[in-house]
Amino acid sequence: MEGVKSTSVSANFADKYHCTGEKLGSGGFGTVYSGVRKSDQLQVAIKVVDKNKVTDWYRPKVTPIPLEIALLQRVSHIKGVNQLMDYYEQSRCFIMVLQKPEGCMDLFDYISEKKVLSEKTARAFFRQILETVHEVHKAGVVHRDIKDENLLVNTKTGQLQLIDFGSGAFLIDSAYTDFDGTRVYSPPEWIRQHRYHARPAAVWSLGILLYDMVCGDIPFELDEQICKAELTFKGHLSKEVQSLISGCLQIKPSNRLSIEDIFQHPWLRNNEKSSLSSVENIACIIPLKTANTNSSGSLESKVSTSSEGSY
Repeated sequence: MEGVKSTSVSANFADKYHCTGEKLGSGGFGTVYSGVRKSDQLQVAIKVVDKNKVTDWYRPKVTPIPLEIALLQRVSHIKGVNQLMDYYEQSRCFIMVLQKPEGCMDLFDYISEKKVLSEKTARAFFRQILETVHEVHKAGVVHRDIKDENLLVNTKTGQLQLIDFGSGAFLIDSAYTDFDGTRVYSPPEWIRQHRYHARPAAVWSLGILLYDMVCGDIPFELDEQICKAELTFKGHLSKEVQSLISGCLQIKPSNRLSIEDIFQHPWLRNNEKSSLSSVENIACIIPLKTANTNSSGSLESKVSTSSEGSY
């Protein structure tokens, strides 16, 4: 297994890091706190996971570790993934030390503040997300909870990072029969049959996410709506972006676009430059928020889907 090396039970986390006590998020898989690396005062995120709450383990030749740690090690080389810097096993828990990029907020909060994203901004963001998901799959991992709350936006550079692999798995070609992700982002085949394949399910989630960006909220709330997949587009959207979203949100998995198809879609290959420099007013949009703010004061009717804190 590549990436961060295992840290023994006897290793003293407190010698290297200071936990400030500020909670960034919490949920079924653990609690995330703000922290500092003592050697250089680098800001970090510290995720604490109780051993008795770990349901999926990776069992190498040495001591078993939570599957989430093994997945993060596997994707450690990918630029668009929030990196695991270190981890520690304690008697009752595992402690993960993760990057905490400065000037970031989650995409849920970003969309809530902007109400909707222009197609230019959405294109710049979506291309990054697509490239990251593609690289994660090439590394043999599937995230299984792609959504706005699991993406950090650097408000200075416009770069995005995918976070929280707590619902992830190793990529397989056969069907999955378990799912711990967010239901309103899950595909119809999971709702109906409790079975799905990784790649078409990821494309469905990407379609929900793109709709969320350009329309300001997710398209479906109820299981019946997910299974019917009847789209109503808001605002004045181009036919190209509507086509891309519709191609991702096909009821039958075999009818959906593949990730390779999405890369070649006319909307994503639009002649209009969608580099990071084109992301509109990104450095001065709003005051910085903690990446896992629970947006109870969000604009309009956009509601957080999260049951788990960021990271």
